[in-house]
Amino acid sequence: MSGVVVLLILCSTLATAGGFQLNEHGARAMGMGGAFAARASDLSAIYFNPAGLAFQKGRQVYVGVTLIAPSSTFYGPDQLNTNQETKMKSQVFNPINVYGSYRITDDLIVGFGVNNPYGLGTEWPADWSGRFISTKVNLETFFFSPTVAYKVSDRFSLGVGMNYVTGKVTLKRVLSDPFDPHANVTVEATGSSIGWNAGALYKATDNLSIGASYRSEAKIDAEGTATFEPNRSVYPAGDISSSLTLPATAFVGVAYSPFKNLTLEVNYQYVGWSSYKELALTFKKDNSVSVSPKNYENTYIIRVGGEYDLGDWQLRAGYIYDRSPAPTQYVEPLLPDANKNEVSAGVGYRISKNVTLDLAYMFIKFDQRKAVGTEINFDGTYNSTANLFALNFGYSF
Repeated sequence: MSGVVVLLILCSTLATAGGFQLNEHGARAMGMGGAFAARASDLSAIYFNPAGLAFQKGRQVYVGVTLIAPSSTFYGPDQLNTNQETKMKSQVFNPINVYGSYRITDDLIVGFGVNNPYGLGTEWPADWSGRFISTKVNLETFFFSPTVAYKVSDRFSLGVGMNYVTGKVTLKRVLSDPFDPHANVTVEATGSSIGWNAGALYKATDNLSIGASYRSEAKIDAEGTATFEPNRSVYPAGDISSSLTLPATAFVGVAYSPFKNLTLEVNYQYVGWSSYKELALTFKKDNSVSVSPKNYENTYIIRVGGEYDLGDWQLRAGYIYDRSPAPTQYVEPLLPDANKNEVSAGVGYRISKNVTLDLAYMFIKFDQRKAVGTEINFDGTYNSTANLFALNFGYSF
């Protein structure tokens, strides 16, 4: 078996893993469908719009976790003239968010955040029909984001931050080698990168605010190893290298209070997925290099949310339309992506003068996705959903 054949499979996997974008980085924002760029009124502003820090209290912490339970079913493959049903294994992922802030002067505030904007994975039965493509893939990233915000006036602020990014990807699959039909390969790679983000927030009136933010691309140069079981001299085991470009994102939002205690917000989120035109991976054992085309498309997310303030209690709800960046011929079991409709609800409670609790739930329904004429010759139909639960505690000093 040549190293180039293995390269083609693994290169495709790493590129697909980049599609696991997460936007749930605070229970309050998640309860409102992530429509938060024009308010950015808690410390998750470090992700949604760093300019929002300037209008907040100076010494705070905001800590939370989101539990994500995805589900997917595949019918096919069409190449075998079958409509066999295969269910993805149940998994629960738990991305975190940790934020803190400190006021330097009346107009200048600094903050720091840690979260996981890209993650998740898929795992299929070990003996399923697509085992030669993937049995398991998992991506983890951590963003460490020092941030500073400045209040230019009573109604206008700016924010800017740096993102130090670390990432790890793991792949497992069965080799499509007729001389060794039960051999397995595991690939693990890690890397890091640096990016930046910036935002602006304008409170046009007491009832109307406008916000915008931008997060740069982050190119991760990854190093790792390929392990084969059983290991044979013909397999390119050992060190590998690759790169993975996380896309640029931008938010534009408008928030309006039509009457006392109710605030509504609409956001448009741009995601620059065209950064995934192709991906190259190298096995250092023989310096084999392969390029796998992805041709992802730039896309967008529409977010609508609202919050009703009852004093110590706040009620929240939201809706999201999330357009998939994956062209039909590149849909595959590593990331069975599709257009998504998402609904959310949440509640906030002020436990004491200094302590808050936020809870949120989100349900994601993927459109049925028919993969036809795929690059990997594995056509079929995917149906997917996901349930998300979020919890955050806030404390102000």
